[in-house]
Parts: sequence; structure tokens; C-alpha cells
Amino acid sequence: MSATNELRADHVQVRRLEKIVFKCAEELKDGADIPLSDLTKITIIISEFVDTIHHSREEDSYFPCVASYDSLKDEIHKFLVEHEFGRNVARKIHHHLKRWKAGQDAREPVSRYLKTYAIFLNDHLNKENKFFDDAEANVLSKEEETDMYEQYRSIFAVVKKVEDMIKEIDFLENQPWFKN
Repeated sequence: MSATNELRADHVQVRRLEKIVFKCAEELKDGADIPLSDLTKITIIISEFVDTIHHSREEDSYFPCVASYDSLKDEIHKFLVEHEFGRNVARKIHHHLKRWKAGQDAREPVSRYLKTYAIFLNDHLNKENKFFDDAEANVLSKEEETDMYEQYRSIFAVVKKVEDMIKEIDFLENQPWFKN
């Protein structure tokens, strides 16, 4: 396996999350009752998997390695800006969910920001997948790919956390509001 393929594997799971987030936003907009605990799970997956693990792999290892060749720097900068945009939207979801849990009517902003996040994920993943193709084909050596992959897999706690987050995605996909 390679670092690029590991990031693509992350994207498969993030794509599943994107579908959950979009469905959740639509269900909320249509007045469906979705347990606040499920909404909390979504925010946790966004924070702990998408941002803390996946984006960190890209920002701390993959992007710097690609950029070290003076290659694809404009694209990398755009991705960093997009990651920050995603973090800002995620903070808004969390903020309004907290308000909702405190008894305020925050259904609409939670729904709106969830939909915004789903749209962001769709667009972002499409662009990053094309970037990965280019970086893999034209920039990174097999040795660099292997070294980064080994680095990703060497932190057992992260590997375990990814497995836990995938279980949470499985759980959400099996909820009645998602299956409708």
C-alpha cells in the first residue's frame, strides 16, 4: 500500500460520511426527528476523523512532501484554505447543536450547516482525488509513498481511532432516519 492509497481509503470513508451528513441535513429540513446523539456522533466523526486524522495526514506529511518538489503548490494552498473552511463550518455545526441541546430552536442552522459541510466534502474530495492521481503519477517516488504509508500506520492509536470512526459511520448508516 502507499500513502496516496491510504488517503484514498480515508476518502472512501469520508464519502460515506458525506452521504450521512447530506441525508441528515435533508431529514432535519423536512422536520424529521433525528436523535441529538446521532448529530453528536456526526460532529465527533468530523472532528476526530476528518480533521484530526485525515487532514492532519495531508497537512503534516503528504502536502509537504509533494511541495518539496516545487510541485502543485497552488493546489496545496487551495486545499489548506478549504480545510480551514471545513473546520469553520464544523465549528458552526457544533455551536448550533450545542444551542439546540440547551433547549433553543437551532434545527434550521444545524441543517443548513450540515448541508454546507456535505457540499464542501463532495467538492473537496473530487478535487483531492484528482490531485492524488497527479502527485502519485508525476511527483512522489515509490519509496516516499511507502515511507509515508508506514508513518501513517505506525501510530497504533490512530489506526484504532480510524477503526472506531468507521464503526460509528456504520452505526449511522443503520439508523432509521438514514435508511428512509
